[in-house]
Amino acid sequence: MLTTNPFDPADRNFDQDDVIRQLPGEAACGHVRYSTTGESGLRNVQPLYADLESGGFAITHNGNISNSLTLRRDLVKHGSIFQSTSDTETIIHLVATSSYKTLLDKVIDALKQVEGAYSLVCLTSQGMIGCRDPLGIRPLVMGKMGPEGDQATILASETVALDVIGAEFVRQVDPGELIVVNDEGIASHRPFAPHAPRPCIFEHVYFSRPDSIVDGQSVYSVRKEIGAELARENPVEADLVIPVPDSGTPAAIGYAQQSGIPFELGIIRSHYVGRTFIQPGDRVRHLGVKLKHNANRALIDGKRVVLIDDSIVRGTTSTKIVEMMREAGATEVHMRIASPPTTHSCFYGVDTPERDKLLASSRNVEEMRQFIEADSLAFLSIDGLYRALGEDGRREQNPQRCDACFSGDYPTSLTDKDSRGKIAELPLLAERVT
Repeated sequence: MLTTNPFDPADRNFDQDDVIRQLPGEAACGHVRYSTTGESGLRNVQPLYADLESGGFAITHNGNISNSLTLRRDLVKHGSIFQSTSDTETIIHLVATSSYKTLLDKVIDALKQVEGAYSLVCLTSQGMIGCRDPLGIRPLVMGKMGPEGDQATILASETVALDVIGAEFVRQVDPGELIVVNDEGIASHRPFAPHAPRPCIFEHVYFSRPDSIVDGQSVYSVRKEIGAELARENPVEADLVIPVPDSGTPAAIGYAQQSGIPFELGIIRSHYVGRTFIQPGDRVRHLGVKLKHNANRALIDGKRVVLIDDSIVRGTTSTKIVEMMREAGATEVHMRIASPPTTHSCFYGVDTPERDKLLASSRNVEEMRQFIEADSLAFLSIDGLYRALGEDGRREQNPQRCDACFSGDYPTSLTDKDSRGKIAELPLLAERVT
């Protein structure tokens, strides 16, 4: 089972009692992650499934394949027929056309041809296969549940998924490791040349749930330490520390504890509205911010406030939040961001916009401050982010994470990257027809 936002009511696509309990079989894989490549249509819904020579093959994928378009063109030239615009389907065709004999070797052969980031769970007639790319950019963990001697093996993107279903965390799947689970037990394979791991640093900043354990570290604890580092680097005189909920909350707690400024919930979030940074169109995002957040006016009126958020992407949300604070009577609004400026697009599974739409790609900090109309604006340094993770704070000498969204240092090739700084995608069917 593969999931990146487990059991979030906003992301549930099925009802456990009505659907899951009626399904026959002893194994299953599922997927609830938003699409980052190809259209968000039914034909791209995962798991993707195909009947191969070895039998049925279902695949779920967290990440992005950054050479899928190049591979796809070659596969189509040699007769492959694609049914989706998803980069994940490329892996199916590489498995299907591999000249190796066993299914396991075919999967390994396929993965050695792709670049980018992937955590995969594949369900086959010969068992379940889970694997993580050689750099370990995207996370994958293994758990178990059930009585001794009759235990089920669970693979998921976050440990919180194991918590919710009552499973026990066993360990993370290592970068470049391939796990095979079948009636004979669990087998580990390491078919790739060893690499220095570069797990995604944005999992700790935003993407993972705070109650998860990622790469052996509590996300909640790391985010509190990020807030403490932010306070040490960027202090300010104020009356209240207010998180932009919910992603800014742990960092705001750390900032408040380090600075001695009281922490308060000055913004109340509605839990019935989804993420705004991935919504299309500024008008929709503006409306989404107002529906999602509301100022606690009685608390804010007449106060100097420090707003803590995890990141600034387009700047739309930050502008509206600052405006909301002023309308609620704040005398000063200081924005502190618990990560460095997001200057580059992600090509590994976080759906950031094209680079020219990132506020930090074309503006310095002062210009960004003017854009969001805050009294002051400051970001955590990249070295501070590494220190919060308990690692060497000199990032340039020892980049232990994928931090390309902040540094522009992409740890893999980006074969399909186009002139706009975006991974090229296939045109939609309607565009091709016209």
